[in-house]
Amino acid sequence: MRFLEEDEDDPLLSMVNLIDLFLVVIGILLVIIVQNPLNPFTEESVIVIENPGQSDMRMTIKDGEELTRYEASGEIGEGQGSRAGVTYRLNDGRMIYIPEG
Repeated sequence: MRFLEEDEDDPLLSMVNLIDLFLVVIGILLVIIVQNPLNPFTEESVIVIENPGQSDMRMTIKDGEELTRYEASGEIGEGQGSRAGVTYRLNDGRMIYIPEG
C-alpha cells in the first residue's frame, strides 16, 4: 500500500510552518509599533528630532492627536522685533535678565 507510507511530506505540516512564521512576523511588527515614539495609541506629547544639527534637520511634535512637522531650510533665520533687555550668566550658572527701559 503506497498511500500509507511515512516517507512522503505532509502538505498540512508545511501550512502549519507558514502560519507559525506569519505569527512571528506579526509579533515583531507589533513590538515595533509599540516602541515607536509617535505611536498613535499613546496620549502623551512627544518631540522627535531627526538629524540634529544637520542641514536637513526635521522636528516632529506630537501633542495628543495633532502632529506638526518642521523642517530646517539651512538658512539663518531673521525676525522682526526690538531688543527687550540684557541677560547675564553668573559664575554659579544662574541667569539674570535685566529689562531695558
